[in-house]
Amino acid sequence: MLWKGGGAVSPKSHEHDDDIAGAGDDWVFPFEAELHAFAPGLHEAQNAWLAQIDSLRAPDRKTHELIRMVCTVIIRNPPGVQRHAMLAAEVGATWEEIAGSIVLTEPAFGLLRVVEALPWARRGWERGCSPVDDHGKHRRPAT
Repeated sequence: MLWKGGGAVSPKSHEHDDDIAGAGDDWVFPFEAELHAFAPGLHEAQNAWLAQIDSLRAPDRKTHELIRMVCTVIIRNPPGVQRHAMLAAEVGATWEEIAGSIVLTEPAFGLLRVVEALPWARRGWERGCSPVDDHGKHRRPAT
């Protein structure tokens, strides 16, 4: 996948996400620790805004995560693809639903984005299907 500045990133380059600054703390995203340290009010407002989006009743949660995943495919955000594939899996998305959603981006955005995104999505989906999280704790059943 290409990041700003043209550097290619592969799924293996993020296998140890805990090594990223801020990851492994109480933050969902690695950048949150930096944002909170600089502007805690902005960080809290952003979290409140995102919580409101997450509380939408329609579409259903699985469709919600598939849409968000597809958006991250389009903008070439590998960690976003992985995260939303994981969250979709946690609420019951099959691999066919994940991969099929990604393939639907091909006519408008090209085959390259599809083939770049699939390994990231697979990794996220596998994590989401796992009965334990990355820290060995049992996941809660999806509600």
